[in-house]
Amino acid sequence: MSDTLKAELLAVALEAADRAGALLRDGRPADLGVAATKTSPIDVVTEMDIAAEKLITGFLAERRPADGLLGEEGASSEGSTGVRWVIDPIDGTVNYLYGLPSWCVSIAAELDGEAVVGVVAAPMRAETYHAVLGEGAHLGERRLAVRPAPGLDQALIGTGFGYLASRRASQAEVLRSLLPQVRDIRRGGSAAIDLCDVACGRLDGYYERGLNPWDYAAGALIAREAGALTGGRPGEPASTELTVAAPPALFEQLQGRLEELGAWQG
Repeated sequence: MSDTLKAELLAVALEAADRAGALLRDGRPADLGVAATKTSPIDVVTEMDIAAEKLITGFLAERRPADGLLGEEGASSEGSTGVRWVIDPIDGTVNYLYGLPSWCVSIAAELDGEAVVGVVAAPMRAETYHAVLGEGAHLGERRLAVRPAPGLDQALIGTGFGYLASRRASQAEVLRSLLPQVRDIRRGGSAAIDLCDVACGRLDGYYERGLNPWDYAAGALIAREAGALTGGRPGEPASTELTVAAPPALFEQLQGRLEELGAWQG
């Protein structure tokens, strides 16, 4: 990938995320409600999810009209350039619905199926994370690096839960077994922010079952470019089945323990 294309994709992603973040931060209605549900009655979509995705896809259509798209709220199109944009207009929709600050806009650009640019804008933190493949990860102008890896018993681990009752029950059982074996667990409600928190050392590691590509495409690239490893079950990439991120010396410990606990099941 040429430096010119890298710079162009990053600039487009940053501007799209900034515009959508401003819309979401400044345009949130006081009476915001649920516009639709997806996998279950608690898996919600708000009118602002739809508006933000429309803003992003419209902007991309102006700047990069021949590229492909994959968006959480239904935007999907084949492109002719080898570039596909993977978009989550609000990662952490339930947080956004309730007025909690842990939500973000996540935009990744893939080239021939590989994430090459990732941007995660968290307006209520006043933080924008970005990464370009092979060029490191940054929070604004600051280069990011993961924390030195502790042992699993001293690790602060982030996770999340699905929206189906049966899956949540399975995830609770994994958590019940894992919790006594780590420093503590955090559940923030946004996978993209959790992955960025690994990148900047606010978490030692992260795992979750049930994520979709738009949940982790940008955040996982940012984590990797900050020095983390990402993957799924042993020998497999991150996927809906399981997503794990941690510094190299912790990654195999966490991944192995999750494998023993059957964290991909349910």
